[in-house]
Amino acid sequence: FGEIAAKEYRALGITTALSPQIDLGTEPRWYRIAYVFSESPELVKAMGKAYVEGFQTSGKDTEINSGWGYESVNAMVKHWPGGGPEEGGRDAHWAMGKFAVYPGDNFKDHLKPFTEGAFKLDGGTQKAAAVMPYYTISFGRDDIYNENVGNGFSKYMITELLRDKYGYDGVVCTDWLITADEGKTPGTFAGKPWGTEALSVAERHYKVLKAGVDQFGGNNEKGPVLEAYQMGVKEFGEDYMRKRFERSAVRLLKNIFRTGLFENPYLNIQETKEIVGNAEFMQAGYEAQVKSVVMLKNKDQVLPIKEKKTVYIPKIYTPISTDWWGIPTPATFDYPVDLELIKKYYKITDNPKEADFALVFVRNPQTKEAGYSEVDRKEGGNGYVPISLQYETYTATTAREKSIAAGDPVVDPEITNRSYKGKSSTSSNIMDLRTIEDTKMLMGDKPVIVSVTANKPMIFSEFESQVEGIVLNFGISTQAVMDIVSGKQEPSGLLPLQMPANMETVEAQQEDVPFDMIPYQDSEGNTYDFGFGLDWNGVIKDKRTLKFKKQ
Repeated sequence: FGEIAAKEYRALGITTALSPQIDLGTEPRWYRIAYVFSESPELVKAMGKAYVEGFQTSGKDTEINSGWGYESVNAMVKHWPGGGPEEGGRDAHWAMGKFAVYPGDNFKDHLKPFTEGAFKLDGGTQKAAAVMPYYTISFGRDDIYNENVGNGFSKYMITELLRDKYGYDGVVCTDWLITADEGKTPGTFAGKPWGTEALSVAERHYKVLKAGVDQFGGNNEKGPVLEAYQMGVKEFGEDYMRKRFERSAVRLLKNIFRTGLFENPYLNIQETKEIVGNAEFMQAGYEAQVKSVVMLKNKDQVLPIKEKKTVYIPKIYTPISTDWWGIPTPATFDYPVDLELIKKYYKITDNPKEADFALVFVRNPQTKEAGYSEVDRKEGGNGYVPISLQYETYTATTAREKSIAAGDPVVDPEITNRSYKGKSSTSSNIMDLRTIEDTKMLMGDKPVIVSVTANKPMIFSEFESQVEGIVLNFGISTQAVMDIVSGKQEPSGLLPLQMPANMETVEAQQEDVPFDMIPYQDSEGNTYDFGFGLDWNGVIKDKRTLKFKKQ
């Protein structure tokens, strides 16, 4: 993947990738768990390492020096020192999720994908060219300056740890907008100056520079940078600040020289057209999609359904949803897939009585408020609500009495406890569950297959026992799913994360610790644990399951 993507990046004139994301998925409710490789430190380490090697290493005929060359793309690994252990699963793009917590004192595992993976490559490029710290405050981890500030502001995280202890001298680039002012509430999408909310924009820039960072992500204004420079001149003198800026300039220029941009920054448009999205690359991408599908349940070997039988596919109600910026998308009630594509595999009927089997396409449970409710705050609560992994209403009776971390000194200083204990949350797409239940009622004894598209772990107990087959994907084409269901391809995907038995085990797990939930066991006796998956012969046991185990 890395080699192919790098060729396409270079064909488009892009020489730095803001990837891979090598955070550990140890908190199942976290929004950005959708983009991680796994909760396993060893698997994330291996995947991240392979990704960076592929992106950065040029072929011998295009090499300039030490693996770098005209096919190389600088990999910016993120998010140092690991953004996965977000308290309660809330995300640091918003003030409501500014804290990463370590109740299991497991900070070390989150460093491994960087220090033992991306910084220890086998190839000539040796280590990832750039690093991006996450927005989070790694709560209580700075034992030198005793600061609780966002990682991009932290001299402990950037200079003491990354630079000095682990010897990293590549580019460090902040995540986007950390120097901008935050929004009016903890749930507003705006700047992310966590821990430095009371400083001015220029003072935040200066703090970032003193932390040891080289590049401001998403900033296009030179004014605050020049102001920060003058602050440094006043504190340390002109000579010190000039050398400080030159140190970052050298790092940034290296990434330009090593990829050959100084000698030749131009593109051949004809080559671009031939390379990007060519048939060979498209085929490789499609095969990767098929391989990623995880078959979880196959009662009485109901799958694959090879003959051109008649299928019933119910329509799905999709509620109003909002994007990061709060812009809403209207609700719909429609078929979740292109029926013309399905017709290539099966006959379709809208009458369940005529169908041989049903195929229900759903998404995993979606929480409307990602851990914070403006309504709850206005009604006198602290604003914090549970993030649920189940469809039905969940009441957090076993949640923490007192949050590990809290604090919004500017926007909401009176809230010193972010606990959501006793509060309830209902999935915004609860109708997906109702559709599965209704379909089973309509189909009677005839098989119901559920295709789940998931962006985080989920609770399967709400419907698993009612259906005959479950196939899980993480956001791929319908065709790849149908090639599995119809037997054109055999499933080979394995779960990269545990699927929890219930929400109680989710509340009991520690945000920073992998493999600490009770996984769900289905009606066939299979446990939906890390590394589980079925093929046509049963539970998969191969070199992957031997190599990557729970530790």
